[in-house]
Amino acid sequence: MTALWIAHVRITDPEGYGEYAKRAGPALAAYGGVFLARGGAYEQLEGADFPRNVVARFPSLQAAHDCYNSPAYQEALRYGLPSADRSLVIVEEVAPA
Repeated sequence: MTALWIAHVRITDPEGYGEYAKRAGPALAAYGGVFLARGGAYEQLEGADFPRNVVARFPSLQAAHDCYNSPAYQEALRYGLPSADRSLVIVEEVAPA
């Protein structure tokens, strides 16, 4: 089963977050991650508003987990965490009907 990273982000330091994004992309790709949404237009229907929304698909829940814990992604987080308020969840996708 494939899995999704779903992130909601409020950037507080654009320069630092830019460095995070530059490093995070290759880290995700190394684990088969592909971006489905990265910023762009959105409509907040419920809950707290985060102006940046990111969705990435991984080939498996394990690949998504391994990417997050990888040295490359942890290095990227050194720039990302102090540069934004964010939440990130990994969700296993359901099989198509």
